[in-house]
Amino acid sequence: MYKTLLFDMDGTVLDTLGDLTAAINYTMEKFGQPKHTLEEVKSYVGDGIVKLLERSIPNGRGAFNFDEQLETYKEYYAAHNRDLTRPYDGILELMKTAKDEGLNVGIVSNKHQSAVTELTEYYFGDLVDVAVGNRPDSKPKPDPAVVFEALNELGADPGTALYIGDSDVDARTAKAAGLDCVLVAWGFRDRAVLEKQKSVAVVDNVDELMAFLH
Repeated sequence: MYKTLLFDMDGTVLDTLGDLTAAINYTMEKFGQPKHTLEEVKSYVGDGIVKLLERSIPNGRGAFNFDEQLETYKEYYAAHNRDLTRPYDGILELMKTAKDEGLNVGIVSNKHQSAVTELTEYYFGDLVDVAVGNRPDSKPKPDPAVVFEALNELGADPGTALYIGDSDVDARTAKAAGLDCVLVAWGFRDRAVLEKQKSVAVVDNVDELMAFLH
């Protein structure tokens, strides 16, 4: 019986793809670079904003004005990160059920901490006990540091914690932290990719995830 649920954010509890793509394309247009489709941006996410931008810019990290573009992206996304973003169907109900059953609920993400805090408070409120994102002094997933930080804040036993994500990065994060992992197929990676990862289950919808938990 799991006593703690740790969720990834993008592609797992929140569909952020529209706002991520808008921020990328605003940056691309401002600096005279080709725009990207939703599917392209979907394939770029998962390793934090630096990697997202690096994959979006034609010259990648080698662009002479990379830092300027990164700041442009950050500023635009901070101002528009709730324009199109929505929780996935059933996620709020799942979290409420978990809280009613006395489980700890946390979010661990490669998004910048300020965005993680803002989006968690806006969409989930007191349904989430702790939300840990990326900071200048922290390593991004799959480094397990954010997982351990969340568990420590919760005072939770890793042996009764479940990690829930939507990507190979999440599977590797859970493995590095020594946690069981469930991968969701409604997010940013195809089911075929997820089935190749080390996990205890791959689920197609929230009902299947709820059934797994019970």
